[in-house]
Amino acid sequence: MLDSGNQFVIPGRREAAGPRMTNMVRSLTLTLAALLLAACTSSPDGHQVSLQLPQAASETERRPATEREHARILASYGGAYDNARLQAMIEQTVNRLVAASERPDLNYKVTILNSPAINAFALPNGQLYITRGLVALANDKAELASVLAHEMGHVIARHAAIREEQAKQVAIISHVVNDVLSDPQMGALALAKSKLTLASFSRAQEFEADGIGVGISARAGFDPFGASRFLTDMQRNAEIRAAGGTTDPRAADFLSSHPATPERVKNALANARQFSGPGSGERDRAEYLNALDGVVYGEDPSEGFARGRRFLHPKLAFTFMAPPGFTLDNTAQAVLGLKDGGGEALRLDVVSVPAEQSLPEYLKSGWMENVDAASIEETSINGFPAATATASGESWSFRLYAVRFGSDVYRFIFAAKNKTAQVDRAFRESVSTFRRMSLKESEQVRPLRIKIVTVGARDTVEKLARRMATADHALDRFRVLNGLSAGDRLKPGEKVKLVVE
Repeated sequence: MLDSGNQFVIPGRREAAGPRMTNMVRSLTLTLAALLLAACTSSPDGHQVSLQLPQAASETERRPATEREHARILASYGGAYDNARLQAMIEQTVNRLVAASERPDLNYKVTILNSPAINAFALPNGQLYITRGLVALANDKAELASVLAHEMGHVIARHAAIREEQAKQVAIISHVVNDVLSDPQMGALALAKSKLTLASFSRAQEFEADGIGVGISARAGFDPFGASRFLTDMQRNAEIRAAGGTTDPRAADFLSSHPATPERVKNALANARQFSGPGSGERDRAEYLNALDGVVYGEDPSEGFARGRRFLHPKLAFTFMAPPGFTLDNTAQAVLGLKDGGGEALRLDVVSVPAEQSLPEYLKSGWMENVDAASIEETSINGFPAATATASGESWSFRLYAVRFGSDVYRFIFAAKNKTAQVDRAFRESVSTFRRMSLKESEQVRPLRIKIVTVGARDTVEKLARRMATADHALDRFRVLNGLSAGDRLKPGEKVKLVVE
């Protein structure tokens, strides 16, 4: 699965005061892992999967597990996105696909998730999920249908049940490796082979779901080449994401459970050619773009969002600016930041701390190990009580801040592989930007939205791209958002998508 969600829901699941981390290196490792996970979320490489649920004997027995998974998904992805026109269009597409599928007797329910992530997945009972980020990236009904049909393919082929059985076999082998085999090298080899078997099988599942999906789309009358177009745009979207740093979310993982996008594009093209030539099926671009007009693009400000280095949370009325060179990600657990090159990172989260416990006491209470007690100092951040300290691990050095904001304590964890005086000063300057937003500021924050415009006689790709309200790579984002290659030109009268305030 690609992600863990993109909302920073501070009032939700709060950590009790005094949780203990085994060590700070583990803390940073988890932070960086979450950063990479979030990067894949925003710029996926075409991986849609069928989530696994325990296979029970009957639908009645499966229902509690399904309901729990549904609730978890909603919590992780910012809840459902309420847009009646978009919902109706997607449901009509699903109904058309079901009628043309191998299992027209199956019932599907679609939920649009309020997340900028580009993702889609299914539960074994036919619950389909698609993010508004993915819907915004698609350019016609055929591309949307390719994603939905792919997920239906997972359900039809019962991939979740098959993968669960494979996972059980790997667990058994792991037990043997850990508890029975005495030769470490032989044990490692056995475990590696079992994992490769599971990974290879999962890749085969993705290709199978792609094939099933293209077939369903084609029989439903949609352009079968929608899958290859959409997978290509996902790849290009990932490249824009990777352009700002050295970490490439498209990098192939040897044990990845999903094929890389270039492989899937090639496979999707081969499948589509079995049904017809390019342009033979319906694309319904005009109707699709009409349904997209006004849809929220990017993060929902009601749950906090990043604009470049700046993070704002209008609902909770606070904002701060990350150090220069940082890229921010808003996840379900925290705001995470990574500097170009990966040598510096940050995390902002919130905890409940008893009012009678002072902030210096909290910093040395054991929630993070190896805090230098001598470095603890009480301070104030824009009128809010605060305390700071340093800590060190084997490879990383840390600057910690605890800021009491309302009834909660906000924790800043800055980390650097080489924490010089200059780096530490940048950390201090960043936390000094943490402040309360005025009521006027909060009210003025509006989400970015998709606006459908008609190309004029004098409009060019470059001219329209300058109207994009995105923080960077406006020209590239305009092209990817509209499925345009570098040499493509616009035709007067056609409709295109813009991102506007």
